[in-house]
Amino acid sequence: MSQENKLALYLGVDGGGSKTALAVIDSEGTLRATHVAPGAYWLSLGLDALSNLLVTAVNAILKKTQLASGDVDFAFFGLSGHGEHSTLLDALNRVPEQWMPAGKFLCGNDMICGWAGSFGCRDGINVVSGTGSICYGERQGRSARSGGWGEIFGDEGSGYWIAARGLNLFARMSDGRTPAGPLQALVKQRLQITHDLDLCAHVYNRLKAERPRIAQLCRIVFEASTAGDAQATAILSQAADELVRMVDTTRRQLGFEQRETVPVSCSGGVFADPGRVLLDHFRVKLQAEKARYQLCEPAFSPAIGAALYAAKCDGKPLSERALKRLREQTVRAPGTPGQ
Repeated sequence: MSQENKLALYLGVDGGGSKTALAVIDSEGTLRATHVAPGAYWLSLGLDALSNLLVTAVNAILKKTQLASGDVDFAFFGLSGHGEHSTLLDALNRVPEQWMPAGKFLCGNDMICGWAGSFGCRDGINVVSGTGSICYGERQGRSARSGGWGEIFGDEGSGYWIAARGLNLFARMSDGRTPAGPLQALVKQRLQITHDLDLCAHVYNRLKAERPRIAQLCRIVFEASTAGDAQATAILSQAADELVRMVDTTRRQLGFEQRETVPVSCSGGVFADPGRVLLDHFRVKLQAEKARYQLCEPAFSPAIGAALYAAKCDGKPLSERALKRLREQTVRAPGTPGQ
């Protein structure tokens, strides 16, 4: 058997609300394959649909690497909504048993993927703003989270949260309850609606009020802010406030001292907006905190983070040499947060 065949292989699955990203790496730091599938928010999908989605996605990435599930030394499945239904948690944790060998995988919340990717499984705090939002960190073997309570009464600062407030702003502008701004015209242009009330049909009928599809509308709020809409800008400023509050809460839970510098990273598609509007608001507000924070570029994507976490769970975290090699293969443009 060749030396290459003896390398440990790790599968990472970042099952977010809008998309599921997968990566396979080996113990030498080679990125074997990546794959993208639909979102894996199991609380909306149900366990059966989640299982079908995951098995299809896993088979697709294994086909790219010409591997079988038994060739994977360990896999980590980071799933949006994991831990939010205690009576079904055991069943959720067993979903991969249908195609992965027992004892060769672990399921957890997808917040772990962003943290592990950002810091290579080292101490620090990662805040996510995607379809939903959540904050997770680790320090000296201790872990903590903040946020991530879902779109109805939580997920502050997320794409859905921003979009919902943008739609509300449109309604108030249309009624005359607040002065009209660039957002009003942009909503009609981007959604191709003629009459203001057609927004209801677009959201409730065309989009089916689906969480990921509504979250995508946050882009219009970003565009309006860039066009000088002060009320849209205020929504993004409030979003940054909420995300910073999650970071500071997580810092306190982890026991970081007030004068200790805390590494912080951002991931999720909302932070990756080309205009970097939310990221800029977040940076300014983070620096204004009394605690010391160092905003760091994520080292790897959340999908690769999931694979790195799989290696850690297997008791064989990648070496510095392997991490460097992996980084050389996956480097992104400077300033781009993890997605």
